[in-house]
Amino acid sequence: MALSPEIESVHDLPRPVAATATNYPPGHRIDWHSHPKGQLIHGIAGVMTVTTDAGVWVIPPGRAVWVPAGIRHRVDIAGIGRMRSLFVAPDAAQDLPADCAVVTVPPLLRELILEAVALPKLYDEAGADGRLMAVILDCLRKLKPTPLYLPIPADARLRRITDVVAADPADRTPLGAWAKRAGASARTLARLFVKETGLTFGAWRQQARLLKALEWLAEGRPVTAVALDLGYDSPSAFIAMFRRVLRVSPGRYFKGR
Repeated sequence: MALSPEIESVHDLPRPVAATATNYPPGHRIDWHSHPKGQLIHGIAGVMTVTTDAGVWVIPPGRAVWVPAGIRHRVDIAGIGRMRSLFVAPDAAQDLPADCAVVTVPPLLRELILEAVALPKLYDEAGADGRLMAVILDCLRKLKPTPLYLPIPADARLRRITDVVAADPADRTPLGAWAKRAGASARTLARLFVKETGLTFGAWRQQARLLKALEWLAEGRPVTAVALDLGYDSPSAFIAMFRRVLRVSPGRYFKGR
């Protein structure tokens, strides 16, 4: 799908920061594209999955993903998507991360973003509106990454494994069986997984399941159905994993947002 006119209108805007508000139906996809400015994609409803050549970032409500200028990405939306974005000019983004990252949006920044969306696109940089945008930039520089990221390996043998697991997180094929299909030892694949993703194969598969769970829960699927469809033996095992990573149960996670 093409970019919305609202987003395209800020690409050449002569301001250090611009804000946009866009809403999307469930299942909507914004196809591969890039921006001349860095983008903070903040979802206030729905779960948005941002995919780049390097990995997958999942944005539940209350989180955001920072996408630097020039990075090709795709956005898939589960549930009704309400996206509030900040676009930061390259000279104003020098202190921001050079790579994509999921961040938690604190209440102050959330309210500032909602205020920024209502401002004129050509706001007065020397007035109150310009000062509000300067505070937003200060807030962006303090954001901390969160673990809602799935790295994609470059090695062709690993990609065949990760493509299958990403499409079917319930797949329980052990690494030894994958190694036989790939014509490599399990030890070699295990080393490659850590080298290319920073995660063991087991940890990578668990992360893939967690990110898929967030998408499905956002669509309104019951926790029990999600747990079983992800290959967990019981809902309690799935909830324990969810609590361990995100420090809260699935029900409370979405209720709190």
